[in-house]
Amino acid sequence: VQLQASGGGTVQTGGSLRLSCTASGKIWDMNVLGWYRQAPGNQRELVAVFSRGGSTRYNVSVKGRFTISRDNAKNTAYLQMNNLKPEDTAVYYCAARTSPWSTAVVGRVSAYDYWGQGTQVTVSS
Repeated sequence: VQLQASGGGTVQTGGSLRLSCTASGKIWDMNVLGWYRQAPGNQRELVAVFSRGGSTRYNVSVKGRFTISRDNAKNTAYLQMNNLKPEDTAVYYCAARTSPWSTAVVGRVSAYDYWGQGTQVTVSS
């Protein structure tokens, strides 16, 4: 499976972007899909992930502003980002996990088997 992330760009504070993650294989074969981000000098951190069964986890800093979803027919996962803030500036990566959802591990970078190449999101103040 190859993941292709797109949709990044530069927006002003309060603006919106929608990121897309398209898979070369069948995205519904993945048990967990999600988005991580990495700002310069920081570790990669979870943004939002969800399971095929409907479990979700959001970074507390994005709750209420970001929404993760998937379209199996299009083999695509989305991250709708509203009310963007300068601290959301980072490279955003999509990730996929073949193993089932585990609350204990889905927040770990090492839990994911596939990664997209990243898309830059810049929020200006």
